Amino acid sequence: MHVKVVCVGGGPAGLCLAILLKLQDPAHDITVHERNPEGSTYGWGVTYWRGLLDRLRAHDPDTAREVEARSVRWSDGVAHVCDLTTRHHGDEGFGIGRHRLLDLLAGRARALGVRLEFESEVTEPPAGADLVVAADGVHSALRTPLAEHFGTRITSGRNHYIWLGTTRVFDAFTFSFAETEHGWIWAYGYGYSGDHSTCVVECSPETYTGLGLDRADQAEGLVLLEKLFAGILDGHPLVARPGASWLNFRTLTNRTWHHGNLVLLGDAAHTTHYSIGAGTTLALEDAMCLAGALREHAGLPEALAAYQARRQAELLSVQSAARYSAQWYENLPRYIQLPPHRMFALLGQRHSPLLPYVPPQLYYGLDKAAGQLEALRRLKRWLGPRAARALHARRR
Repeated sequence: MHVKVVCVGGGPAGLCLAILLKLQDPAHDITVHERNPEGSTYGWGVTYWRGLLDRLRAHDPDTAREVEARSVRWSDGVAHVCDLTTRHHGDEGFGIGRHRLLDLLAGRARALGVRLEFESEVTEPPAGADLVVAADGVHSALRTPLAEHFGTRITSGRNHYIWLGTTRVFDAFTFSFAETEHGWIWAYGYGYSGDHSTCVVECSPETYTGLGLDRADQAEGLVLLEKLFAGILDGHPLVARPGASWLNFRTLTNRTWHHGNLVLLGDAAHTTHYSIGAGTTLALEDAMCLAGALREHAGLPEALAAYQARRQAELLSVQSAARYSAQWYENLPRYIQLPPHRMFALLGQRHSPLLPYVPPQLYYGLDKAAGQLEALRRLKRWLGPRAARALHARRR
């Protein structure tokens, strides 16, 4: 059955869904509305891992091939703690400019016959559509009036962060931790093209106000950050988008993801802390799942219910990992005094529900031993969630 689909939001989730639905049936009538002009986007580069490419290739080999061809890759992680450095080899990661990714997806959608309407702001579900997709981000205009129905919940993180770019091209996923008289401040850096990297800077509220970042204008703030991270910038500047500001990360969840013929997609449905680098991956996976559900179920209510059930189940472990990752950074002083290689090892274990409740040195020793003995690995997998639930309940 041919359907008329209106997608509000021209980010990765909305464009990917439009592509996949057109591939399923070229006769589908699909329009994507994007409130911003074509070619304008926030952010710098986004990250993803091999698993996303494999899943995308199964749905659309042409798009997967183009995304991989336009990405940069790394397999090492580097941590700089003051004057000490440690490097670890890890899984292959990829970075691609958000602008480049959107151009690629928009071109693919157009070639398949999707109508793209830029500078077109839609604030209520349009009439006449069989399916309306709210892919309009965390502040979704389509979701907000129905927040009670969706069970929308938004919680703000404690730390402050700002999303920046730099012309310093990092050859590995780079962490840099700088100590100041007002506490620690740190940066996550990764390349996404041959001439630019993303650089996200984060710190506690005490450090933020102590350094005067709450009072500095954008130019003054960049000068201060360039001094603090001079060791990794190697003389290159930090760059901010016009209007870029310090934020507290907002974690958004919804109890249900659909209402009538309206369905939530991507950041309109859920967000996960940037420190796990999964936002774009989860948005594209939402699109693949929704397209699959619409293909497999003849009725729209059944398709939307199946999409919600599958994605909410798949997100449980990711949302848990993101929550513990954010907490790790909020409790950085607990780990930062360890030798750099041990601190970096626990940085890699920050998704563990057990880590917050075990002394860091002891956890490091147990984790190292568990890596060598299968019995200890099984015990750790079994004990972690149970101990975390028990300790969390005791603290409430």
